Amino acid sequence: MSDPEQFEIKDEERTKCEVWTRVMGYHRPISSFNIGKKGEVAERKYFKEPTKGDCDN
Repeated sequence: MSDPEQFEIKDEERTKCEVWTRVMGYHRPISSFNIGKKGEVAERKYFKEPTKGDCDN
């Protein structure tokens, strides 16, 4: 296996990842939200829907 240190990237070499979300039927980047809406996005709770194999039945 390779040494993980050889894959380090400096902060100035990184590319910003733009996050989009669906709002009222269309998609918008979160970066365009006002401060209140950004706060709402930060408070969202995410869940993973169980698959057929995850059920106890």
